[in-house]
Amino acid sequence: MGGTGKVSAGTPSRLRTFDPVRLADLEYRAWVGYYLRRWPQVLIASVGLVQAGFGMDWYLTLHGAWLVLRANQLWAPYPDNDPNRARACMRRFYALVKLTYGEPASPAKAAELEVDWWRVHREGQHRGDPQPIDDTEPAEELVQSLTRLYCYLYREPEAALRPAAVHCARAMDLSDEWIRQGRQPDSRLLPLEHAALVRAYAALLAAVHH
Repeated sequence: MGGTGKVSAGTPSRLRTFDPVRLADLEYRAWVGYYLRRWPQVLIASVGLVQAGFGMDWYLTLHGAWLVLRANQLWAPYPDNDPNRARACMRRFYALVKLTYGEPASPAKAAELEVDWWRVHREGQHRGDPQPIDDTEPAEELVQSLTRLYCYLYREPEAALRPAAVHCARAMDLSDEWIRQGRQPDSRLLPLEHAALVRAYAALLAAVHH
């Protein structure tokens, strides 16, 4: 690979070819499990996400999914979480990705950008007086933090990757509103969240698959 993200014949690598609906469904399951603190559900979804999104062998997939789960568990408590250890887990995860594909260039940088959008999102979650979800656009700071991560991982122009970040941030806003409304399993917000994640991954695929 040589850190290019493509095989020598020009066929996109597994980092750049994926099923957006499958990934969105797994991401959705992981988010719901996370906020309900159903860690086995998060682990199962994480295994699927790593396999579907990164295409590593099963040993690296299981190891990577465990690292993602541990990072989320370390991040989850509020306000006394452990961002440094969460970042360390994500650095080890991205090191596995680099072992397979030769990228990202710096697993530490990728982990820093990953946990930074977690931080931005959490700050937005706990900001006072949230606006009704139907009347607001995603917070620009969150969109920018997601775009920075995507740009680093895929090395594509910001303009191409920003739409995916906007849809992902929108999905987070819907998730946050679901939490504020009591995390009901039959909430009308959950299908909207799922749909926003599908749009996010479809936009990401459109930007990186070439």
